[in-house]
Parts: sequence; structure tokens; C-alpha cells
Amino acid sequence: MPALDERKVSRWIRAVAADYGFSVGQIHYIFCSDERELEVNRQFLGHDYYTDVITFDYTSGQTLNGDIFISLDTVRSNAEMVGATFEHELHRIIIHGVLHLTGQGDKTPETKVQMTEKEELSLAKLG
Repeated sequence: MPALDERKVSRWIRAVAADYGFSVGQIHYIFCSDERELEVNRQFLGHDYYTDVITFDYTSGQTLNGDIFISLDTVRSNAEMVGATFEHELHRIIIHGVLHLTGQGDKTPETKVQMTEKEELSLAKLG
């Protein structure tokens, strides 16, 4: 389990959710290895590749609910690749999952750019 200031992160997630008109119900974070993430990706999504985050959305109305699988191995390698700290990259991936729960996509080049902008705006709120 990564070292996180759970109260601070919880307040931050609630603030970001509120920016999009949502409250937070139950969001479960499952921190795992690359191999576990690949297994989930294959089993539930039919994708045969590694990824940093997989979000299962159970949102009901304006209340965010979901399971967010995060590969700590990929977070670590991504942080090294972009010259960020592990903590910064982990926060980025955490909020990326929350943004998916609010309906934000990232499947096209345009929506990827928008998602990155929203991640940066959200990270600025963390302080």
C-alpha cells in the first residue's frame, strides 16, 4: 500500500467530484502489480496489454461509485519516464480514475488532451 495522506486525498477527491456536479459514494482503490493489472484487463475488458489504471464505474445518478485498479509498477515506471515523483504520478492516476467516473473519456486524441488538462487542474487543487 503506498503512503498516502488519506484524509487529504479524500477531501481532494470530493472537491474534484463536486467541480463536476457529483458527490462521492464508495470508491475503492485496488493497488496492484503489473501482472494483476494485466490479468484484470484481459479478464474483464478483453485487452491484452499493460496499463496504469482500470476504472469500473458503478456511479448512480450524481453519486460516484467504482473500483479503480492501479498498477504501482506502471505508475513507478511512468513517473521515471516523465521525470515526476512517484507520489505526483500516483495522484495523477488516482484523479484520472475519478475523472473517468465523472464521465470524462480519453479514447480519442482530443479527449486525451482534455483529460490531461483536467488532471492538471485537479492536481493543482491538491496543493
